[in-house]
Amino acid sequence: MDRKLILIILDGVPWRNWRRLFGNLEGWVDSGDAQVWKIRAVLPSISASCYASIHTGVSPAVHGCTGNGNVFRLSQPDVFSQVRAGGGTTGAVAHSFWSEFFNRHPFDYVRDIEYDEPDSDTINHGRFHTMTGYGQNNQMTPSDVDLFATLTNLSLRFGLNYAMLHTCTLDSMGHRFFHECQEMDHACVVMDEMLAPFIPKWRAAGYEVIVTADHGQDERGHHGGRSDLQQDAALYYFGPAKGPSKDTLIDQLQLAPTILSRLGAPIPDTMKAKSFLR
Repeated sequence: MDRKLILIILDGVPWRNWRRLFGNLEGWVDSGDAQVWKIRAVLPSISASCYASIHTGVSPAVHGCTGNGNVFRLSQPDVFSQVRAGGGTTGAVAHSFWSEFFNRHPFDYVRDIEYDEPDSDTINHGRFHTMTGYGQNNQMTPSDVDLFATLTNLSLRFGLNYAMLHTCTLDSMGHRFFHECQEMDHACVVMDEMLAPFIPKWRAAGYEVIVTADHGQDERGHHGGRSDLQQDAALYYFGPAKGPSKDTLIDQLQLAPTILSRLGAPIPDTMKAKSFLR
């Protein structure tokens, strides 16, 4: 496999705050260096359920993860396993749920916090955090610039074909402050500024880049149900492929087969949705 792609998931950012506050991403849209669409999360629009659907391409009703309290090793083919089947190398910097879904369950703090397993048939190089102690007054989230740097380090050291990063900072801030406030405006701007320097580095290293969210958040900092604010986020794509018209609503289940298509990896029969890039 000679193609490369990085997926960045900023947890819990609604569509309206992407387009309003992420000035660097929007600047690249204006210059023609990025394309952007609205993407709609599965139901329930809760974090763990969305994580599982993003990488398996099937709904929670099929993969069985009904929420954050129901995390287990998934049985469906996923992006990591299919990239490995296609001869690629994978890596992830993310919340520990991702390791449990796609590598091993339950998560072992010592064994699984950091691993390099070249022969794994899913995630070869993993760096995970648990956010143990998370609550209203204590976010327990790592600095995002540290996460972006860690992913870059893994990508360069190990020649990753598929690299995925997930950060909970904005989701945690949204639950605490809700999304229509000065604190969240500032948090989104800081995230945009932290992320921006890495995108040209990844592009120069030969990566296509997708930046999106797992779900949105509503006026009360909630998600999990059905509403535009809870379900809808933005998806920015940096790369040579062409996408649909800018007013197209992308189904979250399209993300997995799109990633596999771009990498030239086999798309399993379980992934019924179609790639949105060509």
